[in-house]
Amino acid sequence: MKVIESISRVAGKYFALWVIAAALISFFVPEVFLGLGAYITILLGVVMFGIGLTMQPVDFKLVMKKPLPVIAGVAAQYVLMPLTALGIAYLLNLPAELAAGLVLLGSVPGGTASNVMVYLAKGNLALSVAMTSFSTLLAPILTPAILLMLAGQWLPVDPVSMFLSIVQVIIVPITLGLLVRKLFPETVDKSATAVPLISVLAIITIVCAVVAANVESITSSGLQIFAAVMLHNLIGLILGYGAAVLMRLDESKRRAISIEVGMQNSGLGVALATAHFGPLAALPNVVAAVWHNISGPILATFWSKKPVRGEDEPEVEEELESRVKRSGT
Repeated sequence: MKVIESISRVAGKYFALWVIAAALISFFVPEVFLGLGAYITILLGVVMFGIGLTMQPVDFKLVMKKPLPVIAGVAAQYVLMPLTALGIAYLLNLPAELAAGLVLLGSVPGGTASNVMVYLAKGNLALSVAMTSFSTLLAPILTPAILLMLAGQWLPVDPVSMFLSIVQVIIVPITLGLLVRKLFPETVDKSATAVPLISVLAIITIVCAVVAANVESITSSGLQIFAAVMLHNLIGLILGYGAAVLMRLDESKRRAISIEVGMQNSGLGVALATAHFGPLAALPNVVAAVWHNISGPILATFWSKKPVRGEDEPEVEEELESRVKRSGT
């Protein structure tokens, strides 16, 4: 088990490098990975099941005790990021599928990697975890609704079908994970160190599948896609921080909301784009899977050198910090 724990820690620590390496390999030898596209939904379900295994009641404690920062942060995420994506799509005159894929990236919930970034940035970890959990639970309703309003101009959006997809890919696996943890807590705790490794392998496989299926598109419009995703991420980080300033929250909460708003669940975006829009629409989400794991650590490192006092929940923060340290992703 110690060997698996060590491998898992290394996999999480150098996650961005593994994703970049996987993307490059699948770009130059795509024929090896073309058959993996059929397993994207299953792989994302595995990742979500792992998240369910690690979720606990403490994740929702802050929502009940101090709901305003959580609700305001999630509102900023679901309003600012889709509109920012829409603006960038018009600004860069993106083709229809890429534009829809970028709006999809802005419409999915926060990613779990954001929790680690907030922890490293000395932000309010309890707020970060609460936002991720809350935004994920709202995704089946909000993501299809936002896409119908903003992306329907480029591609047909079936909100009911997308709702069912999100329930299937996110809610069901997370619920199963929570159930397994409830029934077999000791077994789950013993195997917890392997969860990050499984998640990393699943995400890398998803990246390989999408890149391999879109080699020609990446060759022709790769720079445009990278520019769009980088702009989207940068503006999201700035707007998230600005929204927290307007709410007069302390610095630790500003950092948490900034990172939560700026980083999305790109794996979900890949699965939904592939299933409902086509493989080309998945590209912005694949690029985001790489870029968010580069920009996140850079920002976290910068903020980590600037300690801050926040209005923390000591007992909540302590438990969450120990879980984040164990997860390694």
